[in-house]
Amino acid sequence: MPGKAHSGHVKDRDKYEALKRKGMSKTRAAKIANSGKAGSKRGGRHSHKKSSH
Repeated sequence: MPGKAHSGHVKDRDKYEALKRKGMSKTRAAKIANSGKAGSKRGGRHSHKKSSH
């Protein structure tokens, strides 16, 4: 379904479609597809460990 209205703003359409098939929301799939390689390296917003002090 690559003809959807919001899919025109997606940089990596194949990645976007794969995430959508797995059940991810359009918005989240688009953010991940547009993040590029840097997004997968960082591991997300909460990837750092919190100190237990």
